[in-house]
Amino acid sequence: MKKIAFLFICLAAFNTAMAQRSKKDKKVERRLRINALVSQEEEGVIAYRKHFVYGGKLTTDGYGLFMEIGRAKSIRNALLFQLEITERKHPREEKQTDPSGLGAPIIYGKQNFVYPIRLGAQFQYLLGNKSNKNGVSISVNGGGGIAISLLRPYMVEVLDNTGQRRFVKYDAQDSALFLKPPYFSGPRLGTGWKNLKVSPGLYAKGGVRFDYGRYNETVAALEVGVMAEYYGKKVPQMVFEKQRQFFLSAYVAIVFGRRK
Repeated sequence: MKKIAFLFICLAAFNTAMAQRSKKDKKVERRLRINALVSQEEEGVIAYRKHFVYGGKLTTDGYGLFMEIGRAKSIRNALLFQLEITERKHPREEKQTDPSGLGAPIIYGKQNFVYPIRLGAQFQYLLGNKSNKNGVSISVNGGGGIAISLLRPYMVEVLDNTGQRRFVKYDAQDSALFLKPPYFSGPRLGTGWKNLKVSPGLYAKGGVRFDYGRYNETVAALEVGVMAEYYGKKVPQMVFEKQRQFFLSAYVAIVFGRRK
């Protein structure tokens, strides 16, 4: 019995030693690979030629998701193709909960949900030394493209003049009902989609990206920047607030993906 126990102890110790050695070997291999990539870049060879990333962003007037395809043109320069889908909030929005707890929350005076969709391209330029051995790089990017805002009417459930409960939006026919409490419910997930309107425009943005995995196939980065949008006509968000065509916002984004 003692021999069997001793054998198990020896096997456990051997497995632990092998695991530690394997972990150490992986660190050495990774260090050598990074050094090789740094040397290649110093000689003008591009380490990774393309990447595919996605992520989420918070803006000063909303939030959203995005995806990006990048193509390296040189050691320092790359071209980025981006698609973003976001939701814009108005600073005067104030959500009111239904006291009965039966209906959806209501934002009094909200006229439309606004969903900007942006499709464009950016130029990216790598800053700092090419021999950044810790794998962290700082790059700047700038560009723009087409912006299309989808306007989904904000609908509330009211009691109309015939005594029937129904959802209404802010328009010439139902504007009085829309603005007159009490409300039975705010908009539901499926309301308003049949009445979508489109507002086309243009956008431009610039940012700084901190890439924590530059010499790794996995992309992990943080980006901060500013963005400007201009639409061909005013975008109605709130009934009692001034409608705007130009929007300026700041953002912070978390970026994930892979490069090769």
